[in-house]
Amino acid sequence: MEGQFDLIVIGAGPGGYVAAIKAAKLGLRTAVVENRDIGGTCLNRGCIPAKAMIHASSLYREMQHCAEFGICASDVTYDYGKILAYKEETTQQLVQGIEQLLKANGVTVLKGTGTLLPENGEEKEVLVSSEDGEQRYKASNVLLASGSKPLKIPIPGIELPGVITSDELFRMEEPPQSMVIIGGGVISVEFATVYAALGSRVKILEAMPRIVPNMDKEISQNLKMILKKRGIEIHTSASVQTVEQDGDGYRCRYVEKEKEQEAKGDCVLCAVGRCANMDGLFAEGAAPEMERGRITVDADFRTNIPHVYAIGDLIGGAQLAHAASAQGIAVAEHLAGRERSVDLSVVPGCVYTDPEIASAGMTEEEAKEKGIQVETGKFIMSANGKSLITKEERGFIKVVADKETKTILGAQMMCARATDMIGEFVTAITNRMTISQLLKGMRAHPTYNEGIGEALEELEGGAVHVVPKKKRS
Repeated sequence: MEGQFDLIVIGAGPGGYVAAIKAAKLGLRTAVVENRDIGGTCLNRGCIPAKAMIHASSLYREMQHCAEFGICASDVTYDYGKILAYKEETTQQLVQGIEQLLKANGVTVLKGTGTLLPENGEEKEVLVSSEDGEQRYKASNVLLASGSKPLKIPIPGIELPGVITSDELFRMEEPPQSMVIIGGGVISVEFATVYAALGSRVKILEAMPRIVPNMDKEISQNLKMILKKRGIEIHTSASVQTVEQDGDGYRCRYVEKEKEQEAKGDCVLCAVGRCANMDGLFAEGAAPEMERGRITVDADFRTNIPHVYAIGDLIGGAQLAHAASAQGIAVAEHLAGRERSVDLSVVPGCVYTDPEIASAGMTEEEAKEKGIQVETGKFIMSANGKSLITKEERGFIKVVADKETKTILGAQMMCARATDMIGEFVTAITNRMTISQLLKGMRAHPTYNEGIGEALEELEGGAVHVVPKKKRS
């Protein structure tokens, strides 16, 4: 039997490593177990590398239109190998930073697969298996934070070598000439944006009536129009039936509007979501209660097993890195007897397309479904000075407020830097701020952020830079 800890965290992704560092800062003797790279999916195979690819491809696309700004550049090309190297360099810099933070805070890093063992008295036992053998560790508490893995739909041909997930896509040495993407959610539209910008012919097959179906309807419609203008072929209400090899490429057979169709590509990206990663997580008889493949927890993230907690993609709710991090902090604070510092009820959602998309709180439709009388303020960003300067004028900011109390309930944004600006609304919604309270702060000019003020002013009787609606006679 090896070390004794107050807390062992299984998984060093954005939920696990944040929980471990926070717990250590609060005085708990902490260890974190990781069988791959520190930082988990987000840092190594998800958020960070994807956004690096998006940034590089967006720069390339912008260079195709630089003449609009008086910049003369001809025969602009890209080196995909160097794009991958830039992505890897960015990732490794962040990984090394987290490793240093873990060390500086006194967190013990255990390399290997962490397995929760059956209950044996009050203390919990975790088996860590690696190439060097197996070691058992004891802890007063265990936090399960092993994240998720890509999900594949159960259809014929889904295991063919050219049917890949986001994990394999990052390892491709060259961009495909053509790609079929199964799924039209966030992962799908972000990768479609990347590879269309790099010259790939991209087709999206989404089973739901619209892409990014969990977002505001207006955002879905606008995004579909923008992606189509960039040459991305989109089919909604399209149910994929099979994937077949077709020479050097692949063919997806799908049903759309009761008609059988097919889409061909050099590869097929399956981007239909993610499922909880519990590979090797539990010894026989050690698993907690689950529902629909997710671990059930209470408001403090406790499982039905005493002193065993779970967060992030292992449990229900938003599969987002920042949600997992906030939950990890909440568990650390709970174990240290501290009051919770983060309100977990308002989770911002971001999509890194061009323009960016961000949302927080309720949409107008969701509020109405709950029987809340609402009013909305909307500002079209074509009237925003910064948007005109950068020629990113397409987009809008919409605010949803309670009609009676004027409390801000939600916001949806589709514009440049939307993902950087949504935090203002998260703060407002979390603190139940009213329209007038959020309007009190002065906004600098020229900034994209001015659009927030204009949308709020629309709720207060009319924005300065919006033509007033004609009054009916």
